[in-house]
Amino acid sequence: MNLQVTGLGLDKMKLDSPQSFLDQEEADEAEEQQLLAPAAWRTYMERRAALREFLTAELSPQLLKRHHARMELLRKCSYYIEILPKHLALGDQNPLVLPSTMFQLIDPWKFQRMKKVGTAQTKIQLLLLGDLLEQLDGGRAELDALLESPDPRPFVAGWGLVEQRLADLSAVMDSFLALMVPGRLHIKHRLVSDIGATKIPHIRLMLSTKMPVVFDRKESVAHQDWVSLRWFVTIQPAAPEQFELRFKLLDPRTQQECTQCGIIPVAACTFDIHNLLPNRSYKFTIKRAESYTLVYEPWRDSLTLHTRPGPPEGRAPSRLGKPGLPLPTLSER
Repeated sequence: MNLQVTGLGLDKMKLDSPQSFLDQEEADEAEEQQLLAPAAWRTYMERRAALREFLTAELSPQLLKRHHARMELLRKCSYYIEILPKHLALGDQNPLVLPSTMFQLIDPWKFQRMKKVGTAQTKIQLLLLGDLLEQLDGGRAELDALLESPDPRPFVAGWGLVEQRLADLSAVMDSFLALMVPGRLHIKHRLVSDIGATKIPHIRLMLSTKMPVVFDRKESVAHQDWVSLRWFVTIQPAAPEQFELRFKLLDPRTQQECTQCGIIPVAACTFDIHNLLPNRSYKFTIKRAESYTLVYEPWRDSLTLHTRPGPPEGRAPSRLGKPGLPLPTLSER
């Protein structure tokens, strides 16, 4: 009896070391092995390894993290209708290949209807992508729990259900990847009205995306009475783009201060705004200028900057002694 008590004391001491956790895991595995016949045990271990390999290759945390990042990017993109002759691929359009007269042939009222269809299709596509990504996250958590469970039955008698779950998750992943690319718009009616021509051009409509316009937080700075703003697009477009810059003074204190706001069309990625108030906060918003083919733009970047304090009292600039406030002046660089 004394030897047995001594042995238990030594085992208790071992449990305080990191190795004891590994020993306990090995002990649990040995106990599970005793419950299964040798052939069933080999099957159990092979299927556990197969499941672990599936999670590593198909549903790794790193892969799901990248998909979440891409999903967030898609929620910030702008979506447009592209009008293409059927023999051209998306991205081939240019003034030489696709004449501007194509728009003149399209019925404006029918095109506006197609823009509404494009908006609805884009919203549905983003909702489906979010739902599919949730299914992938849930599937990963479910399979992780299965690996951590000490119950061998799902890997032996219930393996068929596990295999079906893996197949379902693979199908969900395929659907998710396919939906990441905007697809073709389905046209129920002809967009080109009867123009009496012998041959009506064959066209197709596609949804395309443009990367979001984002303020450069490092290069956009506020000075005492002016700000220098800079923004960029992740993938630089082939042709120059037009932007719309908005600004407004936050918490205006007088009626005159309410004039410290504006909407500015800009054809570059930098802009300066002068004649702002010192030691005040301004909000700036940037987006692409409105386009005839735009169907959905759910997000626009905004930035708040605080101008630097003015000089000490007694050395104030002359404008403070004049009635009224000068309107902000604008300069494009």
